[in-house]
Amino acid sequence: MKNHEIKVRVRYSETDQMGVVYHGNYAQYFEMGRVEWLRNMGISYKWMEENGIMLPVVSLTMNYKKPARYDDELTIKTTMIRLSAVKIEFDYEIHNEKNELLTTGYSVLVFVDMKTGRPTSPPNYILDLLESN
Repeated sequence: MKNHEIKVRVRYSETDQMGVVYHGNYAQYFEMGRVEWLRNMGISYKWMEENGIMLPVVSLTMNYKKPARYDDELTIKTTMIRLSAVKIEFDYEIHNEKNELLTTGYSVLVFVDMKTGRPTSPPNYILDLLESN
């Protein structure tokens, strides 16, 4: 299992009237973690798309433990847990500055050929980068 961590600060616009992060924003935090996880492995979404591969989310699960609040510094831990014939799966954890676990998540993404719109095997360059890291 390969993991990567990033830190983000909760912006006012991400919260509700009580100063608590709106539940829909956690999907964006997971996406930020996933994009940076891939970048850390040497893969950029932009480059992948320029080379004909999309990676849409087909399943997303979130479990809320404690609320994140305005101005909290969050640590988003992203872990690749499985790479199969056409899918890549990730687990997520979000902690606050006190290292309290706030939210967990799990997502499944599918490699899609942009020309055909159909699922495809991960390109060799992605397999090579994941195996070498």
